[in-house]
Amino acid sequence: MNKIKNINKGVKYMLFASFTFAIMGAFAKLASQNMSSLEVVFFRNVFGVAILLYAIYKKPMKHIGGKLLLLVFRGTMGFLALLAYFYNIAHIPLGDAVTFSKTAPIFTAIFAWLFLNEKLSFSSWIAIFVGFVGIVFITNPTGLSFTKYDLLGIFSGVGAALAYTSVRELRKFYDTRAIVLSFTLIGTVGPLFLFFISKYFYISSLDFMLGEFVMPSGVVWFYIIGLGLLGTLSQYFMTKAYGETKAGIVGAISYTNIVFAILVGLLLGDSLPSLTVSFGIVLIVVAGIMVARGK
Repeated sequence: MNKIKNINKGVKYMLFASFTFAIMGAFAKLASQNMSSLEVVFFRNVFGVAILLYAIYKKPMKHIGGKLLLLVFRGTMGFLALLAYFYNIAHIPLGDAVTFSKTAPIFTAIFAWLFLNEKLSFSSWIAIFVGFVGIVFITNPTGLSFTKYDLLGIFSGVGAALAYTSVRELRKFYDTRAIVLSFTLIGTVGPLFLFFISKYFYISSLDFMLGEFVMPSGVVWFYIIGLGLLGTLSQYFMTKAYGETKAGIVGAISYTNIVFAILVGLLLGDSLPSLTVSFGIVLIVVAGIMVARGK
């Protein structure tokens, strides 16, 4: 009964996180019309740092610690994945960008098997294969070549998967707020360093991680505040979800984010996914369910 209860809690946390992530994506897309994706990442995290520090002040953290390098690794991979994700949000339909990022649970299942010794059944391996076929349909490569958005999209999934997998281990040593803080803090300091670098060093192919800081004004502040609040809330509940139950099960539920994002994207003027992309989405969702059942 306790296992079922924990699974239910993890599912509820991820459903809520998926919905708020979609709304956060809408704010990010709107904000990106007025600033670089690097600056969007900065504001998404700086608000998170402020909120988490206040929460820690009100209720100090209690944990044993001892995995500092893994904590830094989790924050760094989450930051890099977010750079790629927000860049795609700014340049392609919201549903497509989210679909790319939601390949993470497929990679998470693999990384959990490699690094955490979580067992994968035969059906789970088939599910992973189906998931990769889905990725091929989503990217729809021409002559085996991928676009910049495809590569960044796949990286957003791989980077996020590495971050999520590390949460499974970090949960044993750190307060959930400490794990989320590692991500938001690195995601705040990192952009400041990259803003400085961008003044003296700029390559167009690296524009997803370079950019000039532009002071927001007017309604843009509303987008930024919404982005920061919802981003932190989503990150917190997603982290709790992965801490409650197996990565594959929570990962499968996270695919609901695609549905939420497509609906929100339509409200922003995005077109429906093409037939090829839609088929790829279906394959990835099926793969996620298979992975969950295989565990």
